[in-house]
Amino acid sequence: DACAQGPFPRVPVMAAPTGQMPLLLQCRRLLLSRRAVAKLRITEARFSSTEAAAAALREQQTSASEETSATEISTRKKTFSEMLAERLEQAQHTVLIDCMSKINEKKFLKYLSSHGNIKNHFFYESYGTYAVVEFSEKDSIASLQEATSTPQFKDECPVPFKSRIFTLTLKNPPSQASEQTPVRLHKLSTVPLEELIRKLCNADSVSDQLQMLTEEYQLTEENSKLRFLTCSLIQDIAGAYFPDCTVKPFGSSVNTFGKLGCDLDMFLDFDESGKSTTKKKTGPFNLHYQMKRVPSVRIATQRILYVIGEFIDNFGPGCVGVQKILNARCPLVRFSHQPSGFQCDLTANNRIAMRSSELLYIYGSLDPRVRALVLSVRCWARAHGITSSIPGAWITNFSLTMMVLFFLQKKNPPIIPTLDQLKELADVQDKHVIEGHDCTFVSNLNKIKPTENTQSLDVLLGDFFEYFGNFAFSKYSLNIRKGKEQNKPESSPLYIQNPFEQNLNVSRNVNTTQLERFISLARESAWLLQQDKGPPSSRDQPWGMAALLPALAAKNGGKGKRRKRVTTSERIKDLLSSLKINSPSNGKKNFSTWVR
Repeated sequence: DACAQGPFPRVPVMAAPTGQMPLLLQCRRLLLSRRAVAKLRITEARFSSTEAAAAALREQQTSASEETSATEISTRKKTFSEMLAERLEQAQHTVLIDCMSKINEKKFLKYLSSHGNIKNHFFYESYGTYAVVEFSEKDSIASLQEATSTPQFKDECPVPFKSRIFTLTLKNPPSQASEQTPVRLHKLSTVPLEELIRKLCNADSVSDQLQMLTEEYQLTEENSKLRFLTCSLIQDIAGAYFPDCTVKPFGSSVNTFGKLGCDLDMFLDFDESGKSTTKKKTGPFNLHYQMKRVPSVRIATQRILYVIGEFIDNFGPGCVGVQKILNARCPLVRFSHQPSGFQCDLTANNRIAMRSSELLYIYGSLDPRVRALVLSVRCWARAHGITSSIPGAWITNFSLTMMVLFFLQKKNPPIIPTLDQLKELADVQDKHVIEGHDCTFVSNLNKIKPTENTQSLDVLLGDFFEYFGNFAFSKYSLNIRKGKEQNKPESSPLYIQNPFEQNLNVSRNVNTTQLERFISLARESAWLLQQDKGPPSSRDQPWGMAALLPALAAKNGGKGKRRKRVTTSERIKDLLSSLKINSPSNGKKNFSTWVR
């Protein structure tokens, strides 16, 4: 027990027999012994304080080191892998709760806090009101699940698959109803086009309009978290069969060009399951898992997606409209996830698509003008019917993005580098060859030199329409790997080379009619921007970017009336009639330049 008191053992106080020592000496001996014990205790306390101080210093240094590392990551641009890892980790700590539209938010959070500290939360609406709740610790979810009961139905039987989607109800609705208040809901979709046009009319410049459009259309922080959470919920399902798999979003959800309301593309990744987490033991034997064999990777992918698709269809909470499209070039499972409101496509063995997502993430993160221009051109194209959510001969959003990137590479000086230039900056760990295709490019954005081009967004938008309104599509193809035009290898109306699978044309579906519509509208839009004089005195009249969108003009005025779509050509005729034919051009190109 004495040793347990500290690093120095206490001196035991030994009392001498009374008959062998005078009383005075006994008292003096006792006093000295007590002084010795007191000194030792002081020394022990000093030692403990010193040790505690040293421990505190080490902890402070470790904390400072971690904080410095976190600050370094936050100040520099995150790599695609760092962003994915951070978001996936957040999703693992998060639950989805179906709750009432009116709720006492303070009591709701206090109730959940009994299971652990809540880091973040927000509400949104999709087939009801939902709360996304992120805990600081993953163990809090297990605690919440232990306290959750299985629902009982009168005429139906629940499927006993316990996910991280919960339903919250009031124990005594009549007495608790008065305490409930509406919660703030985060938006999941973009504003209607007519409302967007009204907002754009109140901007101060075309560049401000494009920034405003970007803020209205781009994915919010909450929407991104919900997308990763949805992937994590599907991973829980796939994990029943493949515990080491991960489900990651790709495409618009992560490449910085996503628009509110866009579909959620998911990638079922088995890469980690093939890696051994423990060091192989030396010895005369090798040990392998016994696994079923199939003739090809494609057949394995089809079978895996078939089984997981069946699970999603039969046991996945809120998953409806499940389609197993297994004979497509890239097999997939398509379904609607009602709790999140997303239309989902789940694929596997689609690594080139993940590399494409990372490449676009790099381009979108290099310069804010890239994302603003892409989203603005996409909005313009959708408003005019150049793109469509229905498969067909229309130009796709991916093709439009490639066109914007190619245009920015052609600027002088270039705003973004070519893919070959990104490859030259790559390290050994950046080397990726997938199915024989070179998918190598630098992952560290801080290695890429910033552009010296300072052109404003309004200039870039006008130049984009001018460039492609006069591009020789009949002769040349677009190649962002080289950043220059190349002779077309085939007779497709529009040829945009896939950056990785270089023998593929990503715009092969586009027919001549749709390409000619794009060229015509690009020329008209370039001319409209050239004639633009800035915001008019009356902000009710569309100008700048707002004038490029097909406005819905009220016929006979008033709400509830049928609305007539006013085409760009009709607005151009009105503008032409108001222009003086003999007015000086001031060196600017006239309309005939754009329609030749």
